[in-house]
Amino acid sequence: MSGGALTAREAGLLSCHVCGQLARPPEGAAHSLRCPRCRAPMHLRKPASVSTTWALLIASIVMFLPANLLPVMTTTSLLGSQQDTIMSGVVFLWQSGSWPLAAVVFFASVMVPLLKIIALVYLTLSVQRRSTRNLLQRTRLYRLVEFVGRWSMLDIYVITMLVALVSFRGLATIEAGPGAIAFGAVVVLTMFAAMSFDPRLIWDPLAGRSADPYIASHD
Repeated sequence: MSGGALTAREAGLLSCHVCGQLARPPEGAAHSLRCPRCRAPMHLRKPASVSTTWALLIASIVMFLPANLLPVMTTTSLLGSQQDTIMSGVVFLWQSGSWPLAAVVFFASVMVPLLKIIALVYLTLSVQRRSTRNLLQRTRLYRLVEFVGRWSMLDIYVITMLVALVSFRGLATIEAGPGAIAFGAVVVLTMFAAMSFDPRLIWDPLAGRSADPYIASHD
């Protein structure tokens, strides 16, 4: 019991990460049970959650700089060729008077991935330190990170539409640059990092138990 409420873990129940089904594992099979409904593996906590999240976060941090410094697209026309990074596109939109669109692109393509990385680093560090502060706020932060992750692909959508539109009209040739690949990698890596992080670890210190040997051996 913790705080007067019986948790699923204390009741000996496991929750499926795929369909949410609750199941009671057979004796001695707490970490090898499959969901009786969808047959997905079930665990008390996601195996290697912290170490996997750290690995994906470090990879996304490494890719963040080239994503913002390298050109995301190259435009070739009769007037020559031009390479644009995310920030040069934001500056062009701002100078041309489209400041609302410039603000949206800057926020969705620069600030959202950066803030998502910072939030996941904070959540992972707090779990490792077994902090009992701001549990509800940290859980809400994790839900927010999961929700906004999909909007980080705005630049990739814009490039795809521009390539299709310009090629259709025969005005010029637009090719995705290395920055677009790095940016896509940042988005995918942070999405996987959020998926690998187990938010139930936030609440585990509240039970006043020592570190779980199964989680410790995998993290």
